[in-house]
Amino acid sequence: MLLFTLLVTAIISLLTWGVYYFSSLERVQVFNKRLRSRATYNSQFYALMGDSAFDFMRRMDTTGGLLPSRSLGIYTDGGKILYKYDAPGSLPLTVTPDILQEAKEKGEKYFSLDEREAIALHRETKQRDFIIVVAGFDEDGRERVGTLNEILLLSLVVGVCLTALVSYLFTGQLLRPLTQIIREVKEISSYDLSQRLRAGAGQDELSQLANTFNELLERLQESFAIQRRFISNASHELSTPLTSVSSQVEVALQKERNAEEYKQVLSSVQEDVQQMRQLTKSLLEIAKTGSQGGIELNEVRVDEVLLKVTADVKRLSPEYKVELNFGEFPEEEKDCVVFGNSELLYIAIKNIVENGCKYSSDKTSVVDLSFSAHKLFVEVVNQGDVIAAEEIQQIFQPFYRGSGTGSTRGFGLGLALAQRIIALHKGFIQVRSDMDTGTNFTIEMPSIKIFN
Repeated sequence: MLLFTLLVTAIISLLTWGVYYFSSLERVQVFNKRLRSRATYNSQFYALMGDSAFDFMRRMDTTGGLLPSRSLGIYTDGGKILYKYDAPGSLPLTVTPDILQEAKEKGEKYFSLDEREAIALHRETKQRDFIIVVAGFDEDGRERVGTLNEILLLSLVVGVCLTALVSYLFTGQLLRPLTQIIREVKEISSYDLSQRLRAGAGQDELSQLANTFNELLERLQESFAIQRRFISNASHELSTPLTSVSSQVEVALQKERNAEEYKQVLSSVQEDVQQMRQLTKSLLEIAKTGSQGGIELNEVRVDEVLLKVTADVKRLSPEYKVELNFGEFPEEEKDCVVFGNSELLYIAIKNIVENGCKYSSDKTSVVDLSFSAHKLFVEVVNQGDVIAAEEIQQIFQPFYRGSGTGSTRGFGLGLALAQRIIALHKGFIQVRSDMDTGTNFTIEMPSIKIFN
């Protein structure tokens, strides 16, 4: 409020000074015209009548005139005074030689004499050359400017007061929603992100701020919910093998056993430890995909990644089969390259291909690579159980396992990890599943050509 009032005060003061300044200039110009008119009249009369005009000019000056406190003088080129008149009560007319000389050179010279304005006018005729000086006090003009000055000062004071009042009321109205937002934000904590700010139905900046903050709260609430669910599921998944290991060790220590029995217990414990190790590795990989700043990004050939995935999945089990098909390669090599991380991209595609082999009856995944409009498409098809429509979006949630997984071991982290990795590569995964074509995972990613 104070800043706004000061700014408006400065603007009004500048305008007030401008009006007063230009009004003062206009008064001087108007009065100078009056002085010049009087000087021109007297000079013409003196040029016609000569010295005989002095008596008439004196009688005319004595009887009064329109110039208060006027003085009039006629001088020769050499500065000798020929005629002089000073109105009663006015100071005597005194003109310096410099003013007379400047008037002779320029033809006329305006100057100030005590508090009066004056003009020195040079005239050249056939009979004589002379300089006539007229001075006067602009009483009416100064009075008008003084009255204007008082009006402007009063208007300035009233304007500043009104500005302060209006700005106080306006800022109070403007800051009230901000105060409300601050109060409501203070009530929100990490333990309860369900509260929302009252944004209102307006379209102003404050409503947009409240709506933006509400959108942020929704994202935070969703992130916190995912985090809590993830921690809960991770704790449960980790506790299962730990409980198994603890129980087996406890049972083994209850009595003396032979070497074969101890070997069986250790083998079972080793299996549970391997399961925990694999689960921990998956959790670390998911955590790694949550921060793009810690990932090294380079140019990656997707066909080379697919060749490595095919070979590694086949080595996982003698039953696994992977059919790899390449479509027609584009003319430009950059259309075969994506900008990303080869290791993460390998993990994402491998998880999908491995799942296709693991959950299909024929243990086979068909992988097709195609190119179109500077984009790469990787399709992974298997003939496993059909995924229900309501489960398609849930299969990408951490630790979620579909109804068709049966007794097959797994953690439910592979697809969640794959989706995050593909999202880091500016792509997405689409899923179709039906009895005729089987289950189809289509990965779409932009080539590096789009970014050039």
